[in-house]
Amino acid sequence: MRPIIQLFGQILAPTARRFHQALDNPELMQTSVQKEICDRLIKSEYGKTLGIHSVDDWQRVPIVDYDALEPYLNQKHQQISLTPEPILFYEKTSGSSGAVKWIPYTQSLRRSFNQMFCVWAHDLIVHGPKFSKGNIYACISPQLNVADSQTLQDDLDYLDGWLRWFLRPWLVMPNKLNRLHDANLFKHQLALALLEAEKLEIISIWSPSFLQVHLKYIQENQDLLREELQNRISYHRLQLLCESNIPWIQLWPHLKLISCWDSANAADQAQGLRSQFPGVLVQGKGLLATEAPITIHLIIAGGCVPVLDEVFFEFEDETGSLYGLHELNIGKKYTIILSQKGGLYRYRIGDRIRVTHYYRHTPCLEFLGRHQAVSDLVGEKLQETFVNNALTQLNLQETNFKSLIPIADPPHYILLLDSAKETPEIIAQQLDLALSESYHYKKARSLGQLAPPQVLISSQIPEILVSHRIRTGSIWGGIKHPILATSPISIDLLQELKLKIAQK
Repeated sequence: MRPIIQLFGQILAPTARRFHQALDNPELMQTSVQKEICDRLIKSEYGKTLGIHSVDDWQRVPIVDYDALEPYLNQKHQQISLTPEPILFYEKTSGSSGAVKWIPYTQSLRRSFNQMFCVWAHDLIVHGPKFSKGNIYACISPQLNVADSQTLQDDLDYLDGWLRWFLRPWLVMPNKLNRLHDANLFKHQLALALLEAEKLEIISIWSPSFLQVHLKYIQENQDLLREELQNRISYHRLQLLCESNIPWIQLWPHLKLISCWDSANAADQAQGLRSQFPGVLVQGKGLLATEAPITIHLIIAGGCVPVLDEVFFEFEDETGSLYGLHELNIGKKYTIILSQKGGLYRYRIGDRIRVTHYYRHTPCLEFLGRHQAVSDLVGEKLQETFVNNALTQLNLQETNFKSLIPIADPPHYILLLDSAKETPEIIAQQLDLALSESYHYKKARSLGQLAPPQVLISSQIPEILVSHRIRTGSIWGGIKHPILATSPISIDLLQELKLKIAQK
């Protein structure tokens, strides 16, 4: 198997070499990409409406968000006025909150994702763990809403046909798994497939919570799974399924890589995977959005480099000033405005980054979270960064999941945790003190506008939230749990949480 992996690395080498050459002169490459994207804009109805005739007119292109572009997006047709290129399909986003958004995919946009994957895979083969088996589990999200069956269903659907064909033989996946519309049946079938995959080397998922849910299912259904796998796996693996705390690394002794989100809201749960799989490289995916590939995590770079040969970047600082990629300063924070090859121009995606260092001549970018994540029930104006720092003060070392959610009636906050050493009452008191470092929160508490915070602790909380998000149309594998929710939780969901925690 090793020679095949080496051959794959050789196939990817020219793409990786061109990318690394681009990192030596980011200004030149970004100028080239901007012109290519602007040429598409000029040929589109949108560009003609704006009166764009050359890249010199770029500043006349408005900086927009999704709502501003929504009138130009029509899912009933395979052509939209934002791009002259045919639309292959529309992909549904599943962000932390807000309405569902549909992003058009062209062949050129898919090729951008393909390019990102090739560079990442080559870096892993050359600088990462020494893979020998090559078996991969790539995240598959069940289509629980049949109406969404045309959306992407796993990591490999972002890739060109030749790459999907090359990788398919090493995929860990029972037939028709992506056609299961029942969540419990999906979890059961995926558990069986993973348990049979003794030579599994790579797990590629989006949210680390997706894997945690399935590990929890295996732990809670050991007897059922062991009975069904009686004649399908070795006696040693069956015995591992008898243990009260399953040694995951012994179940998959060849596992070398877990690729998942590991920054911002996903940091705690990614750290949980590192504890559960000692010796396995848990590598962040960088900043990968439905709208575009933004950064690639490269081992050789020691961080995340921007996909500068496929996406044109502009960065906005706190004063509203705009900068090019080559103009960024180490340690500074910016919000991203991107233009890509699927019809989104000067698109304010809402993500914040910090420049960590430079690799070659290109800045490496750390994802910090969404821009202006603020919860404001009665004027307290809690910001995500402040809340994250407040929760850090609580020293919740046993916790892999935490999310602060606002409650509208009566106005107060509830902190959701999957585990903790202290009692909910003690944590709630500590939380109130930490949040009271915010002037507006302390004032609202002293005036009685906000009731004291509460704390709910249960290992079931992440799965309950996932189930709720699925019912409301989110894609399972891409669900994110915010450190700070910006909209009040529904009464039905709150009652469901309290009821199931009480029943435990």
